[in-house]
Amino acid sequence: MTEKLTNVQQLQDGYIFLIDKPFGWTSFQLVNKVKHLIRHKLGVRKFKIGHAGTLDPLATGLMVVAAGKATKSINELMMVEKKYFATVRLGGTTPSYDLELGVDKVYPYRHITEEQVKDVLESFLGESLQQPPIFSAKKVNGRRAYDYARKGDELELKSNNIYISDIKLVRFDLPIFSFEVTCSKGTYIRSLAYDIGKKLNSGGYLTQLRRLKSGDFDIKDAVTVNQVVDIINNL
Repeated sequence: MTEKLTNVQQLQDGYIFLIDKPFGWTSFQLVNKVKHLIRHKLGVRKFKIGHAGTLDPLATGLMVVAAGKATKSINELMMVEKKYFATVRLGGTTPSYDLELGVDKVYPYRHITEEQVKDVLESFLGESLQQPPIFSAKKVNGRRAYDYARKGDELELKSNNIYISDIKLVRFDLPIFSFEVTCSKGTYIRSLAYDIGKKLNSGGYLTQLRRLKSGDFDIKDAVTVNQVVDIINNL
């Protein structure tokens, strides 16, 4: 959390929740849950609430959720760097670049060494162009990219400029490795996993993702959804 939430007036004046998003929840579900709780507590039909950066359903970790007048700062909060812990499996790819869909292609991976992985990770430092996954919430002609992808429509998304300020290998145990990365807004870690596998002359897909930081906010200060429920109900 930010400052401790002790009364209803804080919600009305504007408050920022730091929440540890559970596995399987969409960012929309999390925001809706908090919105419903606050509306019920305040006895109002409308109340502004939003988040400063989406997490995929299969990802966990820090969600910065702004309530009330704090929503005015959402754009500013979204622009900050974010830090993630990610785990990748080499030797295959999936259409979604993660575990949402099954493996569609298999590649050799036993030639890959720990040093090679370190070198490839470091090659992503700095500014680069990244193509988002077609199974993403990115909007194309007013529709989400995943709507096109699930219908089998051909779609090529425009590449984004991204910036990676820090990236390091945390664990290496073929065909699995884990790394931490600090990156700019708009960076898809799923695409990074895919691109890493490609640079290693193999395939790679994301098996775990956890957001650790968003700007100055840290997962260590976040609370669970159940704790948010108790905090708001006890105001």
